[in-house]
Amino acid sequence: MRNSAGKRFLVGMVLASATVALLAGCTSAAPAAAPSDTATPTPTISNPEETPAPLALKPEGTALQNIEFFDSVMSPFLTDAPDTGGREIIDHLVAAGFDKSQMELTPDTTAVGLEADNIQFSVRMNNTCLVGQSGNVGYHSLAAPILSTGTCLVGNTRAIDW
Repeated sequence: MRNSAGKRFLVGMVLASATVALLAGCTSAAPAAAPSDTATPTPTISNPEETPAPLALKPEGTALQNIEFFDSVMSPFLTDAPDTGGREIIDHLVAAGFDKSQMELTPDTTAVGLEADNIQFSVRMNNTCLVGQSGNVGYHSLAAPILSTGTCLVGNTRAIDW
C-alpha cells in the first residue's frame, strides 16, 4: 500500500511539472519592443482660447442645455444648508438669473402641518422643465418635458408671491 501511495505521489508530481512546463511554453519568448529613439514627446501648449467657458445660464436654451448650470447653482447651496425652505430656494434661483415667473414650488409643510420631507422646485425653460428636489434624500435634479397640464410639477404647488 505504501508503495502504491508513493507511486501516485510521484505520478502527480510529474503531471504537475508537465503542466507547468506546458503553460510556460505558451508565453511569448519574444522580448518586449524597445522604445523608439526617434520618437520625441509632443510638447503640451496651453492655449487660453481652449479653456472651457464658465457655466452660465442660457435663458433661450432648454432645460437640458441648462441643467449643468442649474446643478452648479443648487448643489453647493443645498449641501451647505440642507434644511433650506422653499422661499430661500426660489430666491437663490432668482439671484442666479432664473425667471421667477417660470418657477413652481411644493409646500414646505405637509397637509397636517408637519415639515415636508422633501421640497420640489422647477423652472420652465422653452417648453421643458428643470426639476430639483431637496430634503431627506439629498439634492437631485433632472431635465424633463413639460407636462400636458403646462406645468412641471405634479400635485399641489404653492404660490410664489413674494
